[in-house]
Amino acid sequence: MAKKTVATKPSDKEKKSVAAKSPGKKKKLVATKPSDEEKNLVIVESPAKAKTLKKFLGSAYKIEASVGHVRDLPKSELGVNIENDYEPRYITIRGKGEILQRLRKEAKSADKIYLATDPDREGEAISWHLMHALKLDYKNTSRVTFNEITKNAVKKSIKEGRDIDMQLVNAQQARRVLDRIVGYKISPLLWKKVKKGLSAGRVQSVALKLICEREEEIETFIPEEYWTLDVKLRHQKKEFIARYTAGDNGKQELKTKEDTDKVLEKAEGKPLIVHDVKRGTRSRKPPTPFTTSTLQQEASRLLNYATSKVMMVAQQLYEGVDIKGEGTVGLVTYIRTDSMRIADEAFTAVRDYIIANHGDSYAATEKSKHKSKGKSQDAHEAIRPTEVTRTPDKIKDSLTKEQFKLYKLIWERFVASQMTPALYDTLTIKIAAGSQSDGTDTPVIFRATGSVLKFEGYLAVYRKNEQSDKDVNIPDMAPGDDVTLIEFDPQQHFTQPPPRFSEAGLVKTMEELGIGRPSTYAATIGNISYRNYVSKENKVFFPTELGEIINEIMENNFEDIINVDFTAHMEENLDKVETGEVEWKAIVRSFYPTLDARIKEAEERIGDITIQDEVTDILCEACSRNMVIKMGRFGRFLACPGFPDCRKTLPLYEEAGVDCPECSAKVQIRKTKKGRKYFCCEKNCGFMSWNLPAKEKCPDCNTHMTIKGRKTKQIVCANADCGFRKEYIDEEE
Repeated sequence: MAKKTVATKPSDKEKKSVAAKSPGKKKKLVATKPSDEEKNLVIVESPAKAKTLKKFLGSAYKIEASVGHVRDLPKSELGVNIENDYEPRYITIRGKGEILQRLRKEAKSADKIYLATDPDREGEAISWHLMHALKLDYKNTSRVTFNEITKNAVKKSIKEGRDIDMQLVNAQQARRVLDRIVGYKISPLLWKKVKKGLSAGRVQSVALKLICEREEEIETFIPEEYWTLDVKLRHQKKEFIARYTAGDNGKQELKTKEDTDKVLEKAEGKPLIVHDVKRGTRSRKPPTPFTTSTLQQEASRLLNYATSKVMMVAQQLYEGVDIKGEGTVGLVTYIRTDSMRIADEAFTAVRDYIIANHGDSYAATEKSKHKSKGKSQDAHEAIRPTEVTRTPDKIKDSLTKEQFKLYKLIWERFVASQMTPALYDTLTIKIAAGSQSDGTDTPVIFRATGSVLKFEGYLAVYRKNEQSDKDVNIPDMAPGDDVTLIEFDPQQHFTQPPPRFSEAGLVKTMEELGIGRPSTYAATIGNISYRNYVSKENKVFFPTELGEIINEIMENNFEDIINVDFTAHMEENLDKVETGEVEWKAIVRSFYPTLDARIKEAEERIGDITIQDEVTDILCEACSRNMVIKMGRFGRFLACPGFPDCRKTLPLYEEAGVDCPECSAKVQIRKTKKGRKYFCCEKNCGFMSWNLPAKEKCPDCNTHMTIKGRKTKQIVCANADCGFRKEYIDEEE
């Protein structure tokens, strides 16, 4: 593996410039403890992180925030000089002038400057851009990173300052330049052939392709019939279920009713005798600590959070929250990571906590070892609480509702990951209908399997799969015992197509295929949703007509560039830039000529494409035309097709799927000015509710009822004086 390199001290000729082009040997800068007279400047990205660091570093340090990137490629042009070996041109981001002016003023009077942006490629690039924008001197500037924003981690980092790591910077530059070239070269083609405002992206186009291919799989799926045959039995007054598993020659599939009838004919009227009994123990391993993608998946499944919301709340927990009695403190480690490893100190602390609160038998004797799937963020630990004794309940009053839920999920998952497995006693019983001794052929075999939790292990902390955690009790039996038949239960089934992608499912698939990285999943999903390439209904993605057209153009003209394998290979090359195995411009040099040739071919091949607006049955109030659905800056809306003669527009509301309890019109989902969702009659008859109306009325007082709760839902009478409520059962589920 290549040696990691960092930016070197500039030569005399370069002293006035901080554009360090050549990586050199890594230099470790050790900062001595500052005197009271010394002035030290620490620059971070966000004001929230700045607030947290102020608590740890004291009055000798001035903490300022750059508020993200300060330089970037210009929006108005490509910003990459193709003729000059793909050299990027960076400019100050609009609106950052005052921030840079303030930072320059502080830097000029500082004795020592510390660049403390996030510990990843993006953070390294921000620090590098700050070096250039502020014209900082390498002699008194250090790059510092910390995986967690705690007093010990921050102070240790300050003492171990280093130079800018140009390999990390170049990995980010390569990604930025590639994405800019793809976006700014292909997007104008889409504007010309389809319509203005569209975009293509190196990763987002592949994500769209996955959704479109899944939709095609569903549309072309041909269901296949199959049957199951259960038998309801009784032994010693206890009922249980067994399932048919074998016929004449072992396992026999029941594909048709005729197959099932043959087995039934053979089994009916025969004595049911216990044929075989197996007792055993099954262990269930604890879950791994969270990576970025698994956190997004689990928060989507359990908390119903979108990936963007997960990352927003997780960033708040990482940067610091004001905790009563402690002040502002970072609650979790860095939240963009592929790694599942944890530090030795963290393992020791969590093991001590587990022993103290649950006992020795619950604590793992050594750290769980898990192989990370990617290299890009493996320098970081898995996502974990910075202090395991800071339990969710202790700090609940200091957190928002969203922060508490996510912190609780992270804390429980981390603690559970270092606990012992759960153990189950298992019992498998084979029951034969008929036997060779009574002259019949090979008997029909039914099997019943039960499991009972023997030792809960990590389930004492993290029990998130309620269905699989339940005990399945079957009566204890011995070979030769008779069982009593209650009834046979043959059931017809049909194979189902693969499910559409939810946000969690799409993130999981992208991770498995090596598409994108932890920091890009949420942005990728946000892009294809914002552009109206996909719509989300009932938590799953559907490609829109526009999305299918864009995907078809990309597949037919850029298949060798915008595909799963190529994109995954590109991610691997970007990882190699970080390790120094590949020079970043070499990736661009090999990529651009092919892209340029494909664009020229597509220009000639693709004709103009017209997207038909979706016509509704809603009549324009001004001219009585059927209004159409348009896509605007803030989402979909209704517009008169007579534009520009008629400019009438209306908001487009999503239907809730129930009728108004007052007038039987449709109930719509609307939002207040502050974004809170409520339910309202489409005819504005006066009905309004903060909760979804139920389809049934109260049996006690005939008032309409609403559905309340998330995990444990109930149907509750809207009449406060009535008090009727019952368990909600989802009809689809």
